[in-house]
Amino acid sequence: MLKTLKDLFDAIRPPEAADSAQHRQHLLQLATAVLLVEVMRADPELGAAERRAVIAALRDKFALADDEIERLLELAEQTAQRATDFFSFTSRINESFEMEQKLRMIEHMWRVAYADGTLGAHENHVMRKVADLLYIPHGAYVHAKMRAQQAAGED
Repeated sequence: MLKTLKDLFDAIRPPEAADSAQHRQHLLQLATAVLLVEVMRADPELGAAERRAVIAALRDKFALADDEIERLLELAEQTAQRATDFFSFTSRINESFEMEQKLRMIEHMWRVAYADGTLGAHENHVMRKVADLLYIPHGAYVHAKMRAQQAAGED
């Protein structure tokens, strides 16, 4: 637990000049993971399928080892529980990702939402809110949703 608290404090402290690029990358990874976790948490019946979808998304977005993904997911779950809004996470993503990367992320978020085969109203609300904060055009948002639905149907 103390290691996790240290990680959280390290994530919010100002970066030193020597590690600023690495620090920014860690903050971007955390922001991405928190948004994926928020979709997972939006489902009142949280299951293993959603967690697997989050892990698959993180594996696709970042070149991380399995233990790093587990640690990132744990930190993201803790951060998501304390978060009061999405803006700090989406603003970091807007600063770092091109539109294509943001669209891929939205598709991953949809895959998390559809991982259990159903889409709840709260999951849909979280998706719309995040897409708006990421400045995703509505047509692209709908296409990402359709691709995720198709992928869910193939599983």
